Amino acid sequence: MKNILAELEQLLGMPVASAKPMGGGSINRVYRIECENRRYCLKLNHNAPADFFIAEKIGLETLAASNSVRVPGIRTHGRNYLLLEWLEPALTWDCQPEQLGRHLALMHQNQSNHFGFEQNNYCGKTPQVNTPCKDGFDFFSMYRLNTQIELASAAGLLSQNDISIIESIARKLDQFIPKQPASLLHGDLWNGNVVYSQSGPALIDPATYYGWAEADLAMTRLFGGFDETFNRSYQEVRPLEPGFEERVPLYNLYHLLNHLNLFGTGWYDSVMAVARRYAAGS
Repeated sequence: MKNILAELEQLLGMPVASAKPMGGGSINRVYRIECENRRYCLKLNHNAPADFFIAEKIGLETLAASNSVRVPGIRTHGRNYLLLEWLEPALTWDCQPEQLGRHLALMHQNQSNHFGFEQNNYCGKTPQVNTPCKDGFDFFSMYRLNTQIELASAAGLLSQNDISIIESIARKLDQFIPKQPASLLHGDLWNGNVVYSQSGPALIDPATYYGWAEADLAMTRLFGGFDETFNRSYQEVRPLEPGFEERVPLYNLYHLLNHLNLFGTGWYDSVMAVARRYAAGS
């Protein structure tokens, strides 16, 4: 830590007065850095892959360039850290969920001719494959569901029968999901990756790629924390196609599989409940 702080002092051109550990980070250590009258957010992980923080930096820059959502500004980065603008939490949320819904809908209007992204990145600490693909069904099947299945299989977390059930769903996604364009996504949009700050709602910790906008919105239902004003304001800008609620668990199967791979067998029942539901409905 001393070496990192010394490096930051040199890069910032000012002494670091304090580095206060902050809660909430399950993958990285997070600190509030005080420098004279300025504050920064330091994300630190000495065991991170070489491209881990570079991938996050590119994701944040891409979201910022959409001119729709707020993200923390990037101050500097190194092999094992990322230094960001400090977002002071708001005392009250007021209408921030409503603002966030509108901003997210505007972000999803940024579209690409291909699904995927310019480079692979990470969802949590799991490598996320973003190989460009013309077809959204192929992309979600190969690079979202099947990559997670392979990880779970290698770790012995799924039986061959479990794998066959999920693979059968992956082959028939077009029976459940309408054709959609490739929209700019946050990629890991649970309530812990939203900051209601004094300067408005902001998104953090992205797993950015171009994919189905409904998949981004579906994850907001996975762990709660997004109220009805958020949903309503989103749909005022970007109305959803009928049947979205029935598709939500299928989109979230990717994230449930990721949690199975990250945190183990406690997520097995959730994964297979969704898999069996859609296998029975195919």
